[in-house]
Amino acid sequence: MSNLVNCQSLSKSFGAQVLFNDINLVVSEGDRIGIVGPNGSGKSTLLKIICGLEEQDSGEVLLKKHARLSYLAQADLFDDSRSISENLLASLHAEELEESEKFNLVLTILSRAEFEDPETPVGRLSGGWRKRLAICRALLVAPDVLVMDEPTNHLDIEGILWLEKMLSGRSGGLETFLLVSHDRHFLENCTNRVVELSSVYPEGLFQVKGNYSRFLQERDHFLAGQLREEERLSNRMRRETEWLRRGPKARATKARYRIDEAGRLQEKLADVRSRNRASSQVQIQFETTGRKTRKLLVATAICKSFPEKKLFSGVDITLSPGTRIGLLGRNGCGKSTLMQILAGAAGRGQAAVDSGEIKVADNVQLVSFEQDRRGIDPGISLRRALAPDGDSIVYRGRSLHVVSWAGKFLFRTDQLETPVGQLSGGEQARILIADIMRRPADILLLDEPTNDLDIASLDVLESSLLDFPGALVLVTHDRFLLDRVCDSILGFTGNGRVAWYADYSQWLAEMSSCKKTPEKKQGSGTGRGQSTGRKKGRLSYLHEREYDQMEDRITKLEERVEVLEQKMTLPDIVSDAVQLAECWQELETTRDEVEKLYNRWDELEALKNSG
Repeated sequence: MSNLVNCQSLSKSFGAQVLFNDINLVVSEGDRIGIVGPNGSGKSTLLKIICGLEEQDSGEVLLKKHARLSYLAQADLFDDSRSISENLLASLHAEELEESEKFNLVLTILSRAEFEDPETPVGRLSGGWRKRLAICRALLVAPDVLVMDEPTNHLDIEGILWLEKMLSGRSGGLETFLLVSHDRHFLENCTNRVVELSSVYPEGLFQVKGNYSRFLQERDHFLAGQLREEERLSNRMRRETEWLRRGPKARATKARYRIDEAGRLQEKLADVRSRNRASSQVQIQFETTGRKTRKLLVATAICKSFPEKKLFSGVDITLSPGTRIGLLGRNGCGKSTLMQILAGAAGRGQAAVDSGEIKVADNVQLVSFEQDRRGIDPGISLRRALAPDGDSIVYRGRSLHVVSWAGKFLFRTDQLETPVGQLSGGEQARILIADIMRRPADILLLDEPTNDLDIASLDVLESSLLDFPGALVLVTHDRFLLDRVCDSILGFTGNGRVAWYADYSQWLAEMSSCKKTPEKKQGSGTGRGQSTGRKKGRLSYLHEREYDQMEDRITKLEERVEVLEQKMTLPDIVSDAVQLAECWQELETTRDEVEKLYNRWDELEALKNSG
């Protein structure tokens, strides 16, 4: 397999902060690489350097000739006033394709992404469907290497599973991609190589061929070996130090190389010790009031609707110490609204529900985490964000200086005057977690607390939530966290219906058993919310258009295959190695396209005949 991208001795710093130094990374055909690492280690910056969007301080990025890269950023940029299809067509303006070909490409990708109406204005899409559209745009140009920065952010669980299918090859997936993600299930299912950027490693990164589970095993083995190496060097250094402390007469009898070797040993020990200390973890521990009340909050038959949509009805929830509930459903189904209702009930003694009743125990302390991060002022310094009232905070009845408090969340002293807006998304998430940790709570309401957190922080957050003795209501698309932390799932199944499930897999199985219905369309986030009355077994508008054009597209490609096969028999082509290779490559690519179209035709045929 040939190398598509070759990163040689890359280094990058921002001011005094060194992100990475002298690292090497090669992306070959068929590599499906997941990049992980602590917040602030330079993962997103590395992707931008590879795609030519940012300059490295030193080193170089070599691309295979004619290799095409496509970059998916964390934030999307669309013309909200234009339709879904118009936005995608605009991204193809530089491509040398007929207008009909461009339209067919857009039609196919939107069909695969399960968009119902290509004429819907982008401004009416939810965050999850905007992310799907951004992924479609990145895939549209058929890149040799797809580079993605946190592609699962804003996707609900069904969206994440759709993306896994797109990347796996089961739906005409990609051969080669490079992505940053903190979703452990996603990494497990999609990658065949995992790379961690971290100063804990001698080369600045650690690579393992295999899935995420294999990476964890190899990494733990390496780090354990590095700790043993520190102990071995420390013992040797102690013996050498004892020798050096002897009198001058004793040292004079020793070879000079012994003294020089002791100096080199000391430097090596300091280097290993420094790397081992770099693996510090965020110290997350939520404070509870210690309240023993059996029922902290009881919601009975609560309902909530908006004029264009019913969110949920008949919801019963009881929160007691030790209760850990996960809310699960498609984007826009009402999870965050329910969280706001619970927070309002605990804060004001009443809730903005259409019907039903919520009773809250006296003086219940509730702390909530909102996913939109509006509570952070990007203009203030990190010092003020962590300690709003001075240079210290009160935590668990003790006064802590802001430097010590910052250290618990892996912030360095020299970062304290940095504006919050200049910090990474994961660092901003840690600020919000620091804020809610300062407040004792009986009930924790956490709405997407995992967004942008690195995997080490996710592990600590998970342990802290398991240790929290109060009640927890959690909204997250992190399947690993749901499985580990929540003992029950309140699942939103569409059209205002909710039900209790043992885990996310049970909810997903029920959702998967349902065919495309009007409820599915309401959950798409397009803002239409109207029933189409489409009967089971009928194709959607986009599927129908794609199906009708499939035979013609296959015929044209098969005709091209015949032309190329005849061309390869011509004497002037056979005698020219370069032309022969180009012709063969085009023939293989065209045959692959024909095969994919036949597979897609079978999928649409099965969908049309289902039910």
